[in-house]
Amino acid sequence: MKIGKYEFPDDLLYDKEHNWARVEGNRVTQGMTALGQALAGEIVYAEVPRVGRTVEQGQPFMSLESGKWVGRIKAVVSGKIVEANGDLEWESTLINDSPYERGWFAVIEMSNPGELEALFKPSDPAYQAFVQEEAAKYGK
Repeated sequence: MKIGKYEFPDDLLYDKEHNWARVEGNRVTQGMTALGQALAGEIVYAEVPRVGRTVEQGQPFMSLESGKWVGRIKAVVSGKIVEANGDLEWESTLINDSPYERGWFAVIEMSNPGELEALFKPSDPAYQAFVQEEAAKYGK
């Protein structure tokens, strides 16, 4: 689904930190939305999270750096990191070039599936309003 000029695949869930979540059983793959990477600019460095690390929803678990921004990325769900995208260490621009496919951050094995209820579908009017406000606020 398109919100403004940005794509938000219907099969994903989203938070208000510009992250997406692809749910497959009890595992969630996390990455950054197309709008999020546009706001950040070209990503020049990605601190890839350590496999085996426990993360909590809403708490930082990795960082990204662009020419105009350094930020901590918050986990979309609580659980244990079971896979990390090592390609980002050498090719961090995958986040810009392929945010929903090759630019994913990590796979988290959920410890509390109920946390998914805090995330949004792209069809949710509240999420659409948020995306439009963010794009307008930053001129994107």
